[in-house]
Amino acid sequence: MDSLTITIIFIILSTLIGAFVKGRMRDKCLLNFEGDPVNIEFKDGKVAWGILRLEATGLELKYKKPYPDKNDNRTETSFLLYKSEYPNIRCIARFIDDLDDEAKKKRERFLKSVYNQGSFRRIIRKIRNFFATIRDSVMEVVNLLIGRAKQATPMSGVLSSQDKYVSEMQTGVLSSMNTSFEPLLEKHIGRKVILEHSGGEKIVEYSGLLKGYTAEFLELVDLVYKRGGKEEPRRADIIIPRSLGLVRHLGE
Repeated sequence: MDSLTITIIFIILSTLIGAFVKGRMRDKCLLNFEGDPVNIEFKDGKVAWGILRLEATGLELKYKKPYPDKNDNRTETSFLLYKSEYPNIRCIARFIDDLDDEAKKKRERFLKSVYNQGSFRRIIRKIRNFFATIRDSVMEVVNLLIGRAKQATPMSGVLSSQDKYVSEMQTGVLSSMNTSFEPLLEKHIGRKVILEHSGGEKIVEYSGLLKGYTAEFLELVDLVYKRGGKEEPRRADIIIPRSLGLVRHLGE
């Protein structure tokens, strides 16, 4: 194959890998609430609500029915929140009494998976955490193999001329296993914990099951939550930004 054909192939491969990775890189905590009605509280006190639809670049809250904005004489059907705006979130709450019967059954199955962290689930988590821990070493090995290939194969000249696209593919593949690993939290997944939540007038503690965590969020389920500290407490599952939430104690 000539150089132009090889270049085209590398461009197509790097584009496909990049698109595949970006399409899969959705926050796992937020993904657990997809399709359910949620309330999103922001640091400035505003609240948005609707059925959560998650994308790699942000999320959308679909209203159950059109919402008239009396101030501007218009009708809205959804609320868009971009990923760059996630730092403005104070809490995402899924209230149990807002769920329909089908969603409640789905949640019950969801809770069983939290309470019963089987050996298969734990093995999968260990594998993912293993790759997260050695990601830098994997990059060094990949670079070494590609460097050897450039020197020792008939395609060495072609590989050298495609450094940009080779790097893009490396970044794409390694980004697909980009996950957060926190040893202090890992061993308490599926157990009751006490979370300290700041971001309001004072620090509030919540007791619930630690479902999981990512680089940005902590997810607690099966707890009693008081929205904004003002309304009546309600049973809920919540997602808290790690910048505002801290697992402080192990509960019973």
